[in-house]
Amino acid sequence: MKSRTWPSILAYTSARILIFGCAVILLYLAGARGVLLLFLGLVISALASYVLLNRQRALIADKLNGRLSKVGSKASELRERLEEGTKSEDAPEAEDPAEEAAAEKAATEKAATEKADEEETVR
Repeated sequence: MKSRTWPSILAYTSARILIFGCAVILLYLAGARGVLLLFLGLVISALASYVLLNRQRALIADKLNGRLSKVGSKASELRERLEEGTKSEDAPEAEDPAEEAAAEKAATEKAATEKADEEETVR
């Protein structure tokens, strides 16, 4: 059975909000008011969530890491396919070594001619 991530995230977030609400109510009954109430509520709920919701947080992290690794493997597969396509396009089409040598010689002569033309232009 395939596990879903969103219900787990919703349950974790709901639990965090509930812990924050409980902390604020307890602090209000203890006499905290205003900004101090909110600040202490955030700190206490963060600490309580870290301890109480550790298992849920680890479960969500594992699910998200699994999803990211699947996406990463698809990206690496696509990258490999693109590299193979590039190599096949860049490979010389001539199968005869004589044709390859002639093509290299023509390219060398063309480069030498262009260099000579540049030198004459500079003079």
